[in-house]
Amino acid sequence: MFETAEVGRRIRKRDYKEMVPHLRETLLQAQLRLRDAKVPLIVLFAGVDGAGKGEVTNLLNEWMDPRWVVTRAYEAPSEEERDRPDHWRFWRDLPAAGQVGLFLSAWYSRPLLDRVYGGTIERLDHQLDEIVTLEEMLTADGAVVLKLWMHLSRDAQKRRLEQLAADPDQAWRVTDRDWKHYELYDEFIAAAERIITRTSTADAPWHIIEGVDPRYRSVKVATLLREAIQRRIRQIEAEAAAARVLAQGAVEHAAPALPDGNPLETLERSTARTVLDRLDMSLTVARKHYKTELKRQQARLNLLHRRARQQRLSTILVFEGWDAGGKGGAIRRLLPAIDARSVQVIPIARPTDEEYAHHYLWRFWRHLPRAGRVTIFDRSWYGRVLVERVEGFATEDEWRRAYTEINHFESQLVAHGDVVLKFWLHITPEEQLARFEARAATPHKAWKLTDEDWRNRERWDDYVAAVHDMVERTSTRQAPWILVEGNDKKHARLKVIRSVCDALEAALDAREG
Repeated sequence: MFETAEVGRRIRKRDYKEMVPHLRETLLQAQLRLRDAKVPLIVLFAGVDGAGKGEVTNLLNEWMDPRWVVTRAYEAPSEEERDRPDHWRFWRDLPAAGQVGLFLSAWYSRPLLDRVYGGTIERLDHQLDEIVTLEEMLTADGAVVLKLWMHLSRDAQKRRLEQLAADPDQAWRVTDRDWKHYELYDEFIAAAERIITRTSTADAPWHIIEGVDPRYRSVKVATLLREAIQRRIRQIEAEAAAARVLAQGAVEHAAPALPDGNPLETLERSTARTVLDRLDMSLTVARKHYKTELKRQQARLNLLHRRARQQRLSTILVFEGWDAGGKGGAIRRLLPAIDARSVQVIPIARPTDEEYAHHYLWRFWRHLPRAGRVTIFDRSWYGRVLVERVEGFATEDEWRRAYTEINHFESQLVAHGDVVLKFWLHITPEEQLARFEARAATPHKAWKLTDEDWRNRERWDDYVAAVHDMVERTSTRQAPWILVEGNDKKHARLKVIRSVCDALEAALDAREG
């Protein structure tokens, strides 16, 4: 595999000086078009120590407009990073739309080192499967992922390390770790071959670059980067042109609408039963029992939370439900039982400009809790398959693939050891109307009621269908949906806190073992 990157490619100094001005100009032009198109570019540098990854990264920052370039180099995870799933620090640093992210030793570094230092093939393959899924999510969302393996032969690497070590101004670059990796050269190459063959995909292929000659590798990397941007821009323009043609054809050749819509869809809607239909919405709890039981469960939760802090067990709670469904009330009954220093409530509203410029999961990755702490999401990533689906803010392709993306996201949380619980607080349309009217009549609650709340009632059946699909496709054993009968607030609040306690207790018992 690497023989083609050991043939001694070089560029003469005179030729290099002639080609660089044009290359820099066209690279800057491509970067500007990338910014106008609001497309993020992620450049992943990997490869042999001493092959010039750092030097090329510095050069790109010089040749491009650095205001729109994000450079990140990763070392061993810090304590804060180890407290969260492996990919947390990479999601946190993803470039926004229109930016270029230059990543050194990113998500391929740990799998490579794990394998070289004795990790199993099975573990490596699992890590690579996670990476392929990550890159598929990013490219499906429109990002360009460019992966560059900077290569040196064993002899070339030795010469490079010796040259650096002999230069007083460069010797600091060579560490004992570099020489140890040189001794493990064959192990690194074997692991690299498996990584490249398993993760080089049509949308995110690997490029192997010979790193002996600084001029050659610089020109090669810059050219690949420019071509990747230009290819994505052409793709966007072609898609836009095809969409215009399709839209024009649809107008010219539109078939007359059926008077009663699609008969099959109408039949399915009229006879459909959903997971929400199985809920007994008449369930209630007596006030006296509620007060006693709430105190008991809050005391139980407090003890469990303290155990979780000691065991460094994180908890992630997701609350979804109808407007006025009782999410806030249920959350407020949990908070007194949890150390305020250890819990964070994240209210999710319409994305900000910064959030909208990233993959929709980006803003949720940023808020994942450290070990032993609790994060409560008041609305969540499920907006992609609920409000964004129903209101048309996401395309059908986007919300359909989101089920798989969400399951993968949550599987990483659970694999890290987090407790993940998801609550849908359900009320009937009649109960919602009564709560809306009560809010409107209560001065200190009227602000909660908006025109959007009233408008959403008109799409009730559409939301019911979306909730059914959401539960069907994302309620897993490791991260289940808990459907809460919410017409009686007391019943709903007790069911939520009991469910949290039961899940924490089971997880702690399993961990303490």
